[in-house]
Amino acid sequence: MDRGIAGTSSKFTTPSRDYNQSDDSAASPSSVQSKRGLVRQLDNPPRTTPKLNESLNTSGACSSTYLRRRSVSPTQPFNELIKQETFDEIARKFHHFGDRYDGRNHSQYADSIKRYTLASKRPLNQYEQSQLIPLLLQNFQPTQSWNWRSLTTILHSLTSAGVFALHKLTDKNVKRTQADLLSTLLAPIIFKCNQKPEDSDIDARGVANLLWAIAKLVDNGQPLTPELNEAVAV
Repeated sequence: MDRGIAGTSSKFTTPSRDYNQSDDSAASPSSVQSKRGLVRQLDNPPRTTPKLNESLNTSGACSSTYLRRRSVSPTQPFNELIKQETFDEIARKFHHFGDRYDGRNHSQYADSIKRYTLASKRPLNQYEQSQLIPLLLQNFQPTQSWNWRSLTTILHSLTSAGVFALHKLTDKNVKRTQADLLSTLLAPIIFKCNQKPEDSDIDARGVANLLWAIAKLVDNGQPLTPELNEAVAV
């Protein structure tokens, strides 16, 4: 946008420089100074371009970065992670794009959980885990249209943050919710692993994230379920 405006201004200023005055009228110093000032103004338009540029952004471009801008800051308290407004916005994107939704906003949110724990220099504690897991199960319902990168990033981020860690005093209901959430995430991952190569969007980074997450799950005491075994095998 800035270049376009700059280019336009140069087109307007060029005729002013090349303008041929009449032979019988010499330019006075004041008139020359005035014209130079005009050229200078045209060459340097008022600095309102950034606002104009922002106003011309499409709604699609704004929506793609909305959650990134709203992402939970590592220095913010845990309560910021479980605000209903955040989940409402994720749900709005999910329903807006329908079958075309690729899971990226869910992936960004999962990454914000991981960044929170990295900043805290510890995984989620038992209280945080019990507060977050039901919300994740309710709001993370991946489909086969979600791309490989989003799915594996979500699994990697949640595992890294300790969402699936088994604390000694973990309630049975929490354990059951953990297992349901993990199963919900693994189902589309396994589906993609079973796709033909030409139909698959699997990449090496996602495979590394998947294998690391499974190894970490087992290391944290998660039973090596048939689903985990299948995810590794395929």
